[in-house]
Amino acid sequence: MQRQLIHGAILLFGLSLILTSCWNEPDFDETPKIEYFGLSPFRRLPARPVVGGGERDSIIISVKFTDGDGDLGENTPRNKADSAVVAERYKDGWGNYEIKTFRFVNGRFEAFDLPENRFLLFPRLTREGQRGAIEGTLDLRQVFFYTRNAQILPVKFQIRIRDRALRVSNTIETDTIRVPILAR
Repeated sequence: MQRQLIHGAILLFGLSLILTSCWNEPDFDETPKIEYFGLSPFRRLPARPVVGGGERDSIIISVKFTDGDGDLGENTPRNKADSAVVAERYKDGWGNYEIKTFRFVNGRFEAFDLPENRFLLFPRLTREGQRGAIEGTLDLRQVFFYTRNAQILPVKFQIRIRDRALRVSNTIETDTIRVPILAR
């Protein structure tokens, strides 16, 4: 009986050693890399009960990412000192997520400024001090309101991200989708 327990323990140890030696950490570049994953529309949702409400279209833009050292994301500033650190890090005017909107007008796509997209941050994706390769999906929700001056126009987005070391990813472009946009 004791001999069987010893053989079982050796067999279990051997199997666990084999299984753990098969896993290798991914070897991603330390500069983040992104790829377009998709657009998910949520059409004509009722607006929240706010002054000037109305209907709106929402979309979720999904982007897959890889990063070799896991330094993606930013802690939400809790006070003025934290806000100053974040502002100093991203002093060139965009956070760690940049989205440019293009609307189709007069037969071509033209850049269109959405104030809510001027400085975007996504949360830290690893714990403080943790390093190592990470991969996953980032989702960003965009909301477009129906108003008297809105036109339903095709739009597309260009996106890039950057890590806390300010290494900038490649730029990707989404599919085109029709949403309400304020007329000029």
